[in-house]
Amino acid sequence: MSRPEPMQRDRIIGWTLSGLVLLFLAMDAGGKLIAPAMMIANSPPLGIPAETGLYRQLGVILAVCGLLYAVPRTAVLGAILLTGYLGGAVAMHWRVGSPLLSHTLFGVYLGVIAWGGLWFRDPRVRALIPIAG
Repeated sequence: MSRPEPMQRDRIIGWTLSGLVLLFLAMDAGGKLIAPAMMIANSPPLGIPAETGLYRQLGVILAVCGLLYAVPRTAVLGAILLTGYLGGAVAMHWRVGSPLLSHTLFGVYLGVIAWGGLWFRDPRVRALIPIAG
């Protein structure tokens, strides 16, 4: 079995990382859309209204951001929007004093993986953010 070329290897790594992010986003958005009452019941007290309509709206926003991120032509826009969404989640957890490493910074971890996946799969992002030379 031959080894993949460097560009092909980068794309595989990128889509693997992006796939992990998209899987999490799909589960989170799906939960908010399909069973918002269960999501509300299992969410920590974050100080947002416990209304199923609000959770459904958040699910739609997250699903749209995830779809934009999944499509190569709109992936950068999707990553930017996801970064904003995740930043709100980090701020909300920080405000209520959630555990730092597990809850508060989870949005940061997910954002780093999302941008890392995009960096590996899109040469335009690598040109814009030249991490490795």
